[in-house]
Amino acid sequence: MRRNRYVIGSFALAVLLLTACGGDPVPVAPAPADPPEPTGTASAVRQEPTGLVGMWTVTGDGVAADTVLRLGDDGPLVFQGCEMLTGDWRADQSGLFLADVHGASMTDDRGCGPSGRTRTPDWLARASAFRADGDSRLLLDADGAELARLRPGARPRGGPDVYPPWLEPPVVTEETRRRLAPVPPLPAGLVAPDQVALTGRWLPAGGPDGRGPAPGPGGWPEPPYAEFAADGTWRASDGCNGTGGRWVSGPAGAFAATGGVSTLIGCDNVPIGAWLITARQVGLDGEVLVLRDAQGAETGRLRRA
Repeated sequence: MRRNRYVIGSFALAVLLLTACGGDPVPVAPAPADPPEPTGTASAVRQEPTGLVGMWTVTGDGVAADTVLRLGDDGPLVFQGCEMLTGDWRADQSGLFLADVHGASMTDDRGCGPSGRTRTPDWLARASAFRADGDSRLLLDADGAELARLRPGARPRGGPDVYPPWLEPPVVTEETRRRLAPVPPLPAGLVAPDQVALTGRWLPAGGPDGRGPAPGPGGWPEPPYAEFAADGTWRASDGCNGTGGRWVSGPAGAFAATGGVSTLIGCDNVPIGAWLITARQVGLDGEVLVLRDAQGAETGRLRRA
């Protein structure tokens, strides 16, 4: 602001001098405007997924009182009341976040126990992104709205039947860093698909005829496949065993899928479920979907059904 006053004052002085000399005033160019403040969006800010590792007090609309979330190498542990939920979680540098619950147990002997329904709490089931906010972490839905705030320093309650290390804060290990490492960029020739392009049914690709692996001598009870639903769930079959979980995609091909329970029928299967839960990035090679892990190695290929 001082600079502008100085320019205006100099212009007025120049006009007075020129007028006094009987000449016409000389035009003076206006001072350049201050540069605009840089702008950005939360999705453009790089996040550090290892910063999610910890023991968190969870608050937010619809979150049960005294809820504690533990995020570590052994999965998410949700302590609520005298119930402990177990499952699987994913995160990456783009801010993508995903968690699912597929088990429950009692944490102590206070006369209560698991609800009998193993279901992911709504605030966790709807989370598809995270963002750092000081010492806290925010879990966000697909529209960027805050679902829950994670505050550090929580201490869950647990009785003698709870595995003692689960009651202690987790630490970032070499396995954590490997699992949450930045994925190399998509190689030339692969195009990052959006969520709409991924939705639907896919079959394994890359067999001898280019249409997928051939069944073993005993055949398959059902053809192997993967199906991504618009509600963020997926299901698949390896030809003998059904499985499923949750999935989410992000910018530059970012991808994550959590796995749940599966049947254990032995057969010459196509491990599509394993392809998905180890994938951290996807890219389209024409009509073929290429799945890549955190180190950029292919985990499998699918073609549209």
